[in-house]
Amino acid sequence: MPPSRPERPLTIGKVLAALREEFPEVSISKIRFLEGEGLVEPQRTPSGYRTYTHDDVARLQYVLRAQRDRFWPLKVIRESLDALDRGLEPSPRDDARPRPPEPQADPDVPDARALEAGRDVRLTRAELGTATGLDPEVLTSLEGFGLLRPDSGGHYSGTDLQAAHAAAGLAAYGIEARHLRPFRTAADREVGLVEQAMSTRRAGGRAREQAEVARLCLQLHAALVKGGLARP
Repeated sequence: MPPSRPERPLTIGKVLAALREEFPEVSISKIRFLEGEGLVEPQRTPSGYRTYTHDDVARLQYVLRAQRDRFWPLKVIRESLDALDRGLEPSPRDDARPRPPEPQADPDVPDARALEAGRDVRLTRAELGTATGLDPEVLTSLEGFGLLRPDSGGHYSGTDLQAAHAAAGLAAYGIEARHLRPFRTAADREVGLVEQAMSTRRAGGRAREQAEVARLCLQLHAALVKGGLARP
């Protein structure tokens, strides 16, 4: 796919023509007034001419609609624009200010149906080692720190396979099995919370509810880790 062409800057005349399709009374002096109020910030060429982007046009349309349809004063419009700049979303209500976005499904967190599915794979130690490239000593170490938990027959589940793959990937960064013990501790605590939440629930539909509580715990865990990494 060829690279997209850079957006060509718009002159104030082209901005005016675009705005007049919806706002026939708007003028250049109006645009410059809104600029003076800090509601739009066009770029300047070396010779001092204003240039605008299509985002600037959309911003001006938002301002003009807020004045025409909502009768908002400039202070409220400025606060709403600041909220939009900070990632909030326009409200579906015409008279409402921007609102925080709805949480999106985290692709790193399995949905409740996947968590409810349970164990669908039973692997031998040799099969687990072949699948992950981990030697028997490392598998033994992972078991010792509680990161792999074979069943009574010595077989490993699909979640064991996922954990072993993750451990193998982390080993490439110098993170050994002994460093991963906190993950087991944290997981056990989260499982305890799920079991506590389920202790008063009725049997009917319990598996679905347990899976949903587990999903929410994983969502919280992932959000906290991502938030911590995002901080400067």
